[in-house]
Amino acid sequence: MLKRRPLVTGDKTYKDVTEDICELIERPPGIHFMGLFLSVQVLFIFYIVVLACIVTTGMGLMGVNSPVGWGTDIITFVFWIGIGHAGTLISAVLFLFRQKWRTSIARTAEAMTVFAVMTAGLFPVLHTGRPWLAYWLLPYPNQRGPLWVNFRSPLIWDVFAVSTYATVSIVFWYVGLIPDFATVRDRAKNKWRKKIYGALSLGWRGSARDWNHYEMVYMLLAGLSTPLVLSVHSIVSFDFAVAQLPGWHTTIFPPYFVAGAIFSGFAMVITLMCIVRHLVPKFKDYITLDHMEVMNKIIMTTGLIVGYAYGSEFFIAWYSGAPYEQYVFVNRAFGPYGWSYWIMVSCNVITPQIFWFKKFRRSIPVMFVASIFVNIGMWFERYVITVTSLHRDFLPSQWGMFDMTFFDFGALIGSFGMFLTLFLLYLRLVPAVSIAEVKPVLFVGKDKGGHH
Repeated sequence: MLKRRPLVTGDKTYKDVTEDICELIERPPGIHFMGLFLSVQVLFIFYIVVLACIVTTGMGLMGVNSPVGWGTDIITFVFWIGIGHAGTLISAVLFLFRQKWRTSIARTAEAMTVFAVMTAGLFPVLHTGRPWLAYWLLPYPNQRGPLWVNFRSPLIWDVFAVSTYATVSIVFWYVGLIPDFATVRDRAKNKWRKKIYGALSLGWRGSARDWNHYEMVYMLLAGLSTPLVLSVHSIVSFDFAVAQLPGWHTTIFPPYFVAGAIFSGFAMVITLMCIVRHLVPKFKDYITLDHMEVMNKIIMTTGLIVGYAYGSEFFIAWYSGAPYEQYVFVNRAFGPYGWSYWIMVSCNVITPQIFWFKKFRRSIPVMFVASIFVNIGMWFERYVITVTSLHRDFLPSQWGMFDMTFFDFGALIGSFGMFLTLFLLYLRLVPAVSIAEVKPVLFVGKDKGGHH
């Protein structure tokens, strides 16, 4: 019988695990970390300036026009919501299925989910053109007469779905952190550090009662989070799928969007894990090549599902016999925006096929580049769906083109500044690998002798 590979390498003891993971929080940041952080700060400040210009001047700075009323704000919103799917999937779904390999990467994936949803939430608010009235999207008792949101609109379902997803993800992430906050508190030598982490650990003492309550709550939150993996991006897909526009009103969108979200989410996890392994060499013993290889297999699988969805869209358009539907897909692949369609296919369908080969599945440079290509392709997927269906509809007299402006590019690129700023702060303030979850799997696949 094949012996399972160890989930933690380097012959670590329980003390080593605590020391290695806490070291990143307790020691001053190195020159590599500070260089990366300052670069990201420049990008974040640029993002704030771009958003300030759009808010004060108006949406006219962006490329939206008639007929393309939905521009890069909605495209990038759907992109970032998709990024947030892998965290909940790795944490909640794999926890319920008792997949022990998730333990080293779950916390960072959960953090990525929270930060991606925070980044995504700004874009639809910006797209309204009056972000200071964003609270009108929420149903609440008001003094303005019978002025309520339109509950039949999927855009309102988005507000409920995304806010619920964000809330549950934050609570799930925080509950998992409580035992580790207590570890940092007990090791703290600085008075303020001890007080802050003491408050965050909610009086955790590590007693049997504490662990019993913790595991019960964690299991309940995992159970609540699991349906959200399917529901959130299904509801986001309804923004398109309930429309009457050719190329949008299709029943394949919910599963197609969910598969695409998991695809892009895992690609972002790979990108971030490569960066973390480079910044913190000791983490290579916890985030091993075996972890990375399993995620690459998931990327390859979901890439095949997405490729199948692209093909089935063309088949159904042909099979339907509807001339408008058929035209939309011919226009999508061979029209003025055909270049974006083939970028999408190349990045999302062709690139992941490299992971059929074990050598490439276990190569850090290859997986890093491939994961970036996948996310480029997934942004273009949303671009293709949004722009190519809107720019040519039923009447040629209403046709028009969509051109991205400096502010479209600025908001898209700058959003990575916000996301990476939050992520790098997280690495410095929170144990990036779960101490409490890694210790129970420390000897999985190893001989226990000499490690008691």
